[in-house]
Amino acid sequence: MVALGFGLAAFLIYRRASSLGFDKGLIMDLVILILLAGLAGARALYVLLNLSYYTANPIEIFDLSNGGLVWYGGFLAGIAGAIWYIRRNELDFWVVSDLLIPYVALAQAFGRIGCYLNGCCYGVTAAPSYPFGVVFPGSMTPRHPTEIYSSLLLILIFVILRSWQDLPHFKGGIFLGYCALYSLKRFCVEFLRGDNPKIIYSLTLSQAISAFVFIIAIAAFIYKGRQWKRYLSSK
Repeated sequence: MVALGFGLAAFLIYRRASSLGFDKGLIMDLVILILLAGLAGARALYVLLNLSYYTANPIEIFDLSNGGLVWYGGFLAGIAGAIWYIRRNELDFWVVSDLLIPYVALAQAFGRIGCYLNGCCYGVTAAPSYPFGVVFPGSMTPRHPTEIYSSLLLILIFVILRSWQDLPHFKGGIFLGYCALYSLKRFCVEFLRGDNPKIIYSLTLSQAISAFVFIIAIAAFIYKGRQWKRYLSSK
C-alpha cells in the first residue's frame, strides 16, 4: 500500500509539475529522495523507540515485513533530504513544498490502509454496540479501526490542500497548513489508539510531538500570512 500510494502521488505530482512549468526531472528525483529518506527516518525512529529489542536482534532492524515505521521520523528525514536537494539545485523550498505536500497526505492515506491490512496501529477496545469494531490479530475483542479513521481524514486533508493550490495563497501556506492539519488529526486520533503508551501527562509521544508541530505551524502560518498581506497592501 505504501508503494501504491507513492506511485499514485508521484504520477499526480509529475502531471502538476508539468502543468506549472517545473523541471520534471528535478521534481521526480526529489520525490524519490524524499521517499528513501522518509523510509529510513521512519524506521530509525522506530528502532530508537524500541532500542532494547533491536540491540538484542540487530538483524531485524532491516525487516519491515511486520511494520515498524514512525511517521514523524520519516517526516523529519524527508524534510532534511528535501532541504539539501533544494538548496543544491537552487530551488525555492516553500514553492516546492507547496507543490508536493498535498500528495504526501494522499500517499499517507494509502499507507494507513496498509497498517489496517497488517493489523498494526489498531485502536482501543470498542463498545459492544459499536458497529465498526474490528478484531485484530492478538486481540479477542473488537477495537476501533483507527487506521481507517486516519486514512479517511488524510484523504480529507488532501482534498483541502489540493483545492487550496488553485486559490491565491502565500508561499509556504499549503505546507504549513498540512503541518497544522496533520498534527491536529494525529493528536485527536491518538486518543483512540490502543498500541501507543502514554508517556507525557497522559499523552503519547506522537501527541506530544503533534502539539509542538501544531503550535509552530500555526505561529509560522500567521507570521507568513501577515507578511503576505503587507506585501499585497504595498502594491
